[in-house]
Amino acid sequence: MALTGLEIYKQLPKKNCGECGTPTCLAFAMALASGKGSLDACPYVTNEAREALDSASAPPIKAIKFGNGSILGDETVLFRHDKTFYHPTTLLIEIADALSDEEIQAKLQEIEALEFDRVGLHYSVDGVAVVETSGSPEQFAKVVAQVAAGTERSLLLLSDNADALKAALPGVAGRKPLIGSATEANYEAVVNLAKEHNVPVIIKAEGLDALASLVENAQKLGYKEFVLDPGTRAPSQTLANLTHCRRLAIKKKFRPFGYPVIAFTSKTEPLAEITEASVYVAKYASAIVLKASAKAHILPLMALRQNLYTDPQKPIQVEPILHTVGEVNENSPIYITTNFSLTYYSVEGEVEASKIPSYILPIDTDGTSVLTAYAAGKFEPEKIADILSKSGVGDKVNHRNLIIPGYVAVISGKLQELSGWKVIVGPRESSGIVSFTRAM
Repeated sequence: MALTGLEIYKQLPKKNCGECGTPTCLAFAMALASGKGSLDACPYVTNEAREALDSASAPPIKAIKFGNGSILGDETVLFRHDKTFYHPTTLLIEIADALSDEEIQAKLQEIEALEFDRVGLHYSVDGVAVVETSGSPEQFAKVVAQVAAGTERSLLLLSDNADALKAALPGVAGRKPLIGSATEANYEAVVNLAKEHNVPVIIKAEGLDALASLVENAQKLGYKEFVLDPGTRAPSQTLANLTHCRRLAIKKKFRPFGYPVIAFTSKTEPLAEITEASVYVAKYASAIVLKASAKAHILPLMALRQNLYTDPQKPIQVEPILHTVGEVNENSPIYITTNFSLTYYSVEGEVEASKIPSYILPIDTDGTSVLTAYAAGKFEPEKIADILSKSGVGDKVNHRNLIIPGYVAVISGKLQELSGWKVIVGPRESSGIVSFTRAM
């Protein structure tokens, strides 16, 4: 059972040094008790206390790192609005080792092309899962080497055959791939292999009871870099298992499930598969292995992932610097807006549709919309005039005309007085920009 904050406090050095990032040892103890801190943050804790507090201080879901910067787990809440989700679901595209060399290269090229820029954010696929279907350890090792040479993305080596993993892993161990799967039949060999090469390993069992038992047995081998696979492939049962694992880990501090969880899609039709994967992104897969790799299929899944893994208390923002649309010149108009991404890109899209090269200057309003920012005192004439002066846009144009959103027409007089620019009140909604420019 988890310890209370006071029970943890009794084991701490009580220096109140603040080096852990909290002002007092009591506050640090409370953070540990709630699963929001790590005992490693305290430089003075004794070995005896560390041993006693290891279970209580561990995060509810262990962070597992592998590959090229992929991080799984380390989540502390069930619902995004409670706090935030930290590590976006890792997406891995499957490549079977039974494919020909040409098919593998074509698949790798398709995966490498899965890079997107949308609303100021960059999306990409995180890794490649090499799946052993050939039944040949030598073929599996050959394909793993081929894939590793063709991509810098994170790797997952997937086989229930310990011999296949032993053949493939040494050549790519420096890339720290995730390997799997350790099952009831082979867990000693696979976990010891992972331990030898210091790589994380998937623990797989059919059902939660069997999975909990297998995790406990695997822990006795002295290794705990685990990712869990409940074994089911039917979407409804997978969703139930992912949810139960998350609830038991966070609410009940059930340590056998205190590890990230991986899901595998079962649908073969791409749109159905993406729909299935979207369910697992929402609840609560730390990683997903899927077959679809077309841009049109992957982008919606990435957009959903990005939306879920943004801080709900911090809106998505664009950089508050002078932006350009088209080939601007000294006659280009200047639009003023906020740095809330939805607002900015709505304005940018309509300005682009107007086919008039323009400047857009987003004011830093902490990512709030025009009316919200004005109501909060973050879209005031003084601030806009100051940012306008610092932007240097006055040196780029031969006019002194500004266009502000129609919703804040009330600030036009003061802004004109402070800035020395002629302030033109634009449309209230960005959708009116095209017709507005035609009437100018």
